[in-house]
Amino acid sequence: MTQVVSVQPIRPAESRLIAAVCAAHMMSHYYMLMLAPLFAFIRADFNVSYTELALALTVFNVVSGVLQTPIGFLVDRVGARVVLIAGLALSSVAYAVAGIVGSYWVFIAMYGVAGLGNTVFHPSDYSLLSHHAPPERLSHVFSFHTFAGMVGSAIAPVTLLYMQSMFGWRGAYIGASIFGLLVLLVLIAQAEPAPEIKHSAKSTAKGRPPVTDIGWRLLLSPPILLNLAYFTLTSIMSGGLNTYLVVALGALHGTAPAVANMALTALLTMNAVGVLAGGVLAGRTSHHATVAATGLAVGGTVTALIGWFALPPAGLILLMAFSGLCVGMTYPSRDMLVRAVTPPNAYGRVFGFVSMGFNIGASVAPIVYGALMDHGEPLAVFLLSAAVCIICISTVTFGFSRREVH
Repeated sequence: MTQVVSVQPIRPAESRLIAAVCAAHMMSHYYMLMLAPLFAFIRADFNVSYTELALALTVFNVVSGVLQTPIGFLVDRVGARVVLIAGLALSSVAYAVAGIVGSYWVFIAMYGVAGLGNTVFHPSDYSLLSHHAPPERLSHVFSFHTFAGMVGSAIAPVTLLYMQSMFGWRGAYIGASIFGLLVLLVLIAQAEPAPEIKHSAKSTAKGRPPVTDIGWRLLLSPPILLNLAYFTLTSIMSGGLNTYLVVALGALHGTAPAVANMALTALLTMNAVGVLAGGVLAGRTSHHATVAATGLAVGGTVTALIGWFALPPAGLILLMAFSGLCVGMTYPSRDMLVRAVTPPNAYGRVFGFVSMGFNIGASVAPIVYGALMDHGEPLAVFLLSAAVCIICISTVTFGFSRREVH
């Protein structure tokens, strides 16, 4: 049942700050995708193996995963805006140095520095958004934030390959760094307004756990650990399926690469559309656990059907698009569920902690799904993704009534 609420406008200063935060999130996703389209050029330049160059991503994810929670504590202590500015600056400079210095080991080291820079985005972003968006608009703002990250991932390959064609891969890295520094200037220009009491007084008092312990005991409490599991499982599911969908379809059903790539494009496109639709839906209901569970159930079922049955091209593309839409619609509700169990002065550490699940999933998924393909089990790629979706439902159904946002 939906709630009827009076919609409070967002102040202009807060709108500008929210836009700058979303732009920074776009850059974080842009940076995370930089290596993929330029992999062959960088590998040839350094004369290293695929495994040796992939070490950069391993270092990035390990540093980011290990340090994200401590950075979340820092966000809550010194303020989210200053930490976000420092992280974006660090990332941008790291990629510039990686492009300028002709050393493989400096390149690897700069990915470690970039991993440190990457730790700031989720703790800082969600803290700023939670404090500066009216509660009844927060789900919309969360959806814009997630969508901005997807835009960064979408524009990275084409813009990086264009810069590479003009200036080489080093020029592409420097150009990306300049792009990030421009966003940094926009972020610096947006002062953080003092939050209005009417933005948070009613909402933070209702449906929030008492602020008795905002240290590690809070992070290791069952609701927060369930959210960490949610982030980890969805990262494994989406990371594995997105990476291996094309080859798995070809090996399992003999799907032509062009058709399989169209199916992947439909999945990713509708995933982004689903995020925006999910933001609207989450703003109209308090039953975020139900939204998340339903989207995951449908997405998992559709994924299993695609693995079991060889579908005609149109049917395959439509079903993948539908799956992407359903899963994408769960993301704003996911963020609202995290916020529902977070004390107002612990947004940084909690979002930093649960977002560590993204790094865990990104580290595990390629190995597990790759092993399935190596052992000639393409059907298992789809069934594992479906199973992970279904298992993930348990993370939002345990403690169901306590995790709803009223």
